Amino acid sequence: MKKYFLICFLLLVGFGASAQKFAYVDTEYILKHLPEYKSALDQMNVLSQQWQEKVDANFTEIDKMYKAYQADQVLLTEDMRKRRENEIIEKEKAAKDFQRKIFGPEGDLFQTRSKLLSPIQEKVTKAIAEVAKVKILDFIFDKSSEATMMIYASSTYDVSNDVIVRLGFKPGTMLK
Repeated sequence: MKKYFLICFLLLVGFGASAQKFAYVDTEYILKHLPEYKSALDQMNVLSQQWQEKVDANFTEIDKMYKAYQADQVLLTEDMRKRRENEIIEKEKAAKDFQRKIFGPEGDLFQTRSKLLSPIQEKVTKAIAEVAKVKILDFIFDKSSEATMMIYASSTYDVSNDVIVRLGFKPGTMLK
């Protein structure tokens, strides 16, 4: 009798597991089809480059101050030497604070990136959810995500092109 219940239980579990439908998408591939994503990346690159130039200019100025200090060090009194050293240290501290404010984990670059890319990511997520409902899928994995590793994926389960169509674009016409 126990064997009968065990067999029935295993059959039911087996049928339940086979009823789940899986698919995957490649969000990197999808995003390459979206003009607003390319525009956001271009904006991010321009901002990043401008901020990096400011950071580089700050450190170049500090380097000049330090070289001038080294050249004048012999001629300076102890009080003047300490004042110049403190100026250099303060300037370096301010430059590092600026760099952290811009490029740090909660810096301006991160916040700007979130502000520009969040609407795009929400749009893609919504399209993925709609495709999942239409195709009656239980799970969709992201092939391009580093957190989700796929050893093998049959292309028959790739619904990336369906998501691109749902977003109103033509698959295979990636932006450069």
